[in-house]
Amino acid sequence: MQEAGENGMDLHYQLLDLDKEPEGVAALERLLLQAEHAGFAGVNVTHPCKQRVIQFLHELSADARALGAVNTVVFSKGRRIGYNTDWRGFAEGFRLGLPGAVLTTVTQLGAGGAGSAVAYAMMQMGTQKLYLVDTDHAKALQLANTLEKEFGPGRIQVVSTAADAVPQSDGLINTTPIGMDKYPGLPLPENLLRPSLWVADVIYFPLETALMKLARQRGCPTINGGGMVVFQAAESFQLFTGIAPDASRMLRWFNEHIKQ
Repeated sequence: MQEAGENGMDLHYQLLDLDKEPEGVAALERLLLQAEHAGFAGVNVTHPCKQRVIQFLHELSADARALGAVNTVVFSKGRRIGYNTDWRGFAEGFRLGLPGAVLTTVTQLGAGGAGSAVAYAMMQMGTQKLYLVDTDHAKALQLANTLEKEFGPGRIQVVSTAADAVPQSDGLINTTPIGMDKYPGLPLPENLLRPSLWVADVIYFPLETALMKLARQRGCPTINGGGMVVFQAAESFQLFTGIAPDASRMLRWFNEHIKQ
């Protein structure tokens, strides 16, 4: 809403919280249709619905289709169109937050909706070997197969535990919910962190996750989830309004006001 005001717009952004619905995530279709019928320009979609929402859409952008995950739905002429702005948001936040980081070999924790976007971003940015770790082994294998169709075979490997991959990796990315206010804790054994390992987390509530705090204490270069959430929001803003926002201004506002 802040950026809308800067562009002379009166924009209303409403929270549709599945946690407050009696049926939980099963309320997704109902809330989506209610928002459409109420005249919303669209909705943003977050954990755990980025893949679940696809069944309720008429059309997907090319990258959303390739990723199998949607974080932005635009309502247009009676159609619900799914986009994925997460991957570009992560890529831009990463370039700004960890310039010059070695991307050759990376371990990623999580293969869900956010994980799909981040993995896609890393491959786009030039990662040669991406290790995927997820408690749902089948989900990780599915993501690996999807990425290999896009980027070629042999570059993505599913492993059982972080210990199987982190020691030989240049960087670590957490895309799991472990570290959120609702899911506190560390997503991997703390002994795997070392100063030569850069560490990224996509969580932004809170920005200071247990992983971020410990990684900095261990001397790791780090980047939190702030950049990803702002830059994906900037692209979503343009999809909703047709106006290109000032993403740098949005990032400054976010850093000044978000809970650390």
